[in-house]
Amino acid sequence: MHIPVLQTEVLEYLAPKSNENFLDCTFGEGGHTVAILEKNKPEGKVLGIEIDSELYQKLKLRMAEFPNRLILVNDSYLNLKKNLKKYNFQPDGILFDLGLSSWHLEESKRGFSFQRNETLDMRYNSELTDLTAQKIIYNFSQSEIEKILKIYGEERFAKKIANQLIKERKSKPIKTTFQLVEIVKKATPSWYHHKRIHFATRTFQALRIAVNKELDSLEKGLKEALDILKPQGRLVVISFHSLEDRIVKNFLRDQAKRKLLKILTKKPIQSSQEEIKINPRSRSAKLRAAEKIKL
Repeated sequence: MHIPVLQTEVLEYLAPKSNENFLDCTFGEGGHTVAILEKNKPEGKVLGIEIDSELYQKLKLRMAEFPNRLILVNDSYLNLKKNLKKYNFQPDGILFDLGLSSWHLEESKRGFSFQRNETLDMRYNSELTDLTAQKIIYNFSQSEIEKILKIYGEERFAKKIANQLIKERKSKPIKTTFQLVEIVKKATPSWYHHKRIHFATRTFQALRIAVNKELDSLEKGLKEALDILKPQGRLVVISFHSLEDRIVKNFLRDQAKRKLLKILTKKPIQSSQEEIKINPRSRSAKLRAAEKIKL
């Protein structure tokens, strides 16, 4: 089992008790859910949602040890209400862990990682969209690509990278992650190649967000989650970049103003240095939590 990010803090803020039910909107590799199932036994359940059909099939086999207490669904968290109605399920707590799973980076072969030479796909579920990272690079205009890199990646060299992509695609197909890394390297100054964060990180992030419409989905998913959460139930969200965190922060603040939520984290909770040493990907994680107010 992989190491779930901020697991201690997730359990602290979700505060699962015996026989309570929980919703894991971004199941991933199931690490958080396994920890919750330890706390809500003997009768408590978790409904886990995993958008990736290939990962879902692997998880069904791996999670067979919880046949009566885990309901695993292959769907998007945009359909929370539909799935909860189907399984007659109302959660005492809801978790969103918005990070890419280790499986996507290391095993999916879909171009999520700039450290592996793979096809530029970046879709979580090929049945939900025809748009791939390769199609964006091939078919979008320079200004459209620049906008994606600037808004979704907050990439300071968005214009230069977009310009370089357009130049390169005129002479040869851009199909792989390593090709994209080289183009980003050509378009950016040498000092940018030696920073703590890899110089291609923001470009890859931006394309992935655009392909999967991640930010629009998050806003809609949070609204659905609030509607279905039990009064005094808790909502916990882990984000991994400033765009996601801003959406979560603003949502919680707006719902607190409407007296629908009580914010439990005045500032986002971040990983300890010990956790970052064990799991370097946790360094950018931010956890925010709130409790639904009983009207």
